[in-house]
Amino acid sequence: MIMRRLAVLTGGLAVLAAMTQPALAGAAFDSGDASIPVDGITQLEVHTTADCIPGENRCHFTARANLMTPDGPITFPNDLWARQTVTVRSMARNVWQEVDYSSPSWAPRETKGGNYDGVLSKMFRSPTNVEITNVYYGGGPLERFTVAGSSVPTDWNTGRPATDSDFIVCTNIQVVYSGVNLTSPSACSHTRF
Repeated sequence: MIMRRLAVLTGGLAVLAAMTQPALAGAAFDSGDASIPVDGITQLEVHTTADCIPGENRCHFTARANLMTPDGPITFPNDLWARQTVTVRSMARNVWQEVDYSSPSWAPRETKGGNYDGVLSKMFRSPTNVEITNVYYGGGPLERFTVAGSSVPTDWNTGRPATDSDFIVCTNIQVVYSGVNLTSPSACSHTRF
């Protein structure tokens, strides 16, 4: 009788483990896209990626913007002024995001802000999220409109990496150039370790 109960219990635990394992081993990568029409053929697009790597206890992210035409993505015109906001956070209220980033993507890593190639950036921290604001003056290559960064989500209570929490990156951009003044919808990526 005891052996039968033990066998049933073991079998039940195996089924439970098999059912929950895919959720725990799910993809640690996500991407998000959003767009708004500029005119009849051009779209303003924003894109995000989030990739959490358990072995590093770190999540990597990108946020970028471009114009899209039938011929593919193109950069912005030279008379551009734009403000992009990137938000890095978790759904857990006790998780601090220890972020560093590059803006443009080829610039040195920052933890406060910078001014590289006409891209002014500033990072604002709060107990539960980080907001990076970029102001762009003029056009340039597509990479100029890309923010690349990483974060160590940290549990406020223990000071240890919060590898059991989720990781969210969102971005939007306001662009102003000849005859255009638009704000994109937000694009978000949501993943976990």
